[in-house]
Amino acid sequence: MTSETELGLITRGSLVEGLEMKLSPERSIEEIKVGKFVVIEGLLHRFFSLITNVRLDSSSPNALTNPPSMDDEVMRSVLAGTSTYATVELRPMLTIHQNSNEPSTVKTVPPHFAQVKDAAEPDVSTIFGKEDNHTFFNIGTPIDMTTPVCLNLDKFVERSNGIFGKTGSGKTFLTRLVLAGIIKNDRAVNLIFDMHNEYGWSATTEGGEGFVKGLKQLFGDRVAIFSLDPDSTRKRGRSPDMSVYISPEQIEIEDIFLLQEELNLSATAIESAFAIYKEHRTRWLSELLSWEQEDIPDIAKELGAHSGSLGALHRKLRRLKNLPFLVDSIKKAEDAIGEIIKNLERGINIVLEFGAGTQPMEYILVANMITRRIYDRYIDKTENYQSTQNPADKPKHLMITIEEAHKFLSPYAAKQTIFGTIARELRKYSVTMLVVDQRPSGIDDEIISQIGTRLTTQLNDEKDIQAVLTGVHDPSALRSLLSTLESKQQVLLFGHALPMPIQIKTRTYDEEFYKDMASSGPQPEEAEKFKKEMYD
Repeated sequence: MTSETELGLITRGSLVEGLEMKLSPERSIEEIKVGKFVVIEGLLHRFFSLITNVRLDSSSPNALTNPPSMDDEVMRSVLAGTSTYATVELRPMLTIHQNSNEPSTVKTVPPHFAQVKDAAEPDVSTIFGKEDNHTFFNIGTPIDMTTPVCLNLDKFVERSNGIFGKTGSGKTFLTRLVLAGIIKNDRAVNLIFDMHNEYGWSATTEGGEGFVKGLKQLFGDRVAIFSLDPDSTRKRGRSPDMSVYISPEQIEIEDIFLLQEELNLSATAIESAFAIYKEHRTRWLSELLSWEQEDIPDIAKELGAHSGSLGALHRKLRRLKNLPFLVDSIKKAEDAIGEIIKNLERGINIVLEFGAGTQPMEYILVANMITRRIYDRYIDKTENYQSTQNPADKPKHLMITIEEAHKFLSPYAAKQTIFGTIARELRKYSVTMLVVDQRPSGIDDEIISQIGTRLTTQLNDEKDIQAVLTGVHDPSALRSLLSTLESKQQVLLFGHALPMPIQIKTRTYDEEFYKDMASSGPQPEEAEKFKKEMYD
């Protein structure tokens, strides 16, 4: 071992509280960063660890009471490494026995004076895999290293996952990066509810000074853009593959539950909706939107509803009449949603754009409606597969990406909406979610504890940090790593798709990345037929 790779020696610690290392005098404390990936060489094991804290220490109080002057270089050199030294706190995450090649959980500690060294390329590859097949995807590099850290895509898609971070910290770019890896390697088919039109054809850079390629540009016919506002899509330079419309007959009262907070609807207003449904069934919303405000008192008497609550429901839901995608034709609407489901089953990834000036009300309503139908379809397909046991009948794994996830998965909404059901149990029906949010504290604790892998950019709010760490073993170590993330291109990864937590610098979304995405990957058979069938 050379002095260039050795960092120091283990001096104390425990399995529960972590280890301490005395930094080698040859190494500068300023090169030691929290989040750095290091290796401890024990007698029987190698311990793969992260630096969680750096501290200045002294063995002599006098050295601190009477410090040498800045001009006294000799005395400063004499004290450095003897009376004064640096202590580095480490958290072992995984270990490999000398007779094994398989990493395992840490159940012991190395002896006193075990050497600590910089991790090398083989160490990163041993733990995080190599991008030499369609399972592992290069997502970035560890702090102060250039060796790729790979995400296990098979493990990633089999559970619901979360991308969290404050506004402006790069969540969208990180999400697009992950989605590109999944599409390139064909590990799942994706339905992306694109609230701000950032995933389809192109999007602005983080600084807003240029443009980057969207998923449609990267993958061509393997991605289809469906639009609720086709005029907006065309203004941005691309015609949608299909326009999407919604009929009032498709909107159920369960869809209105999610809008209670957004529209400030009372419980009695929802009761009034049930009264209308009892009378008019699937045409309940069409009837409501056709009424005039002055007729409400008489209608309330006929329905046995509270006049004030019915009036409030009528006033607030009339906003739906202004939605550009709301049409009277039930067939036109069913065809659009049917095409979404049909193309997902073919393996075509769908980006559903909402258009310019999208309001949360529109996003919540449409995402919930479409997801409910997909839920029903995937349950039917899974039960059919279990009956036939024919591999051809097995549904292709689906991942649904939603932004502003706390609006769908709040403690109130999670118990009443399809998204809460998917997060809790739909994995067995081959459907999972990728939730993207800047306010993880707004998501129900039970739901966030089910999140398999968490990719977290910078967070400042203590409630959000605590929420991200919900259900995590040893959250104190990860808290220190979260607190040191920079505002751009740094992410803390931990959870099901990674053997151990790791702080990384993400890949740059640039021309080199585009070329990598254009390289060969598994192609869904139906993708070749998509373009012809879509336009015939």
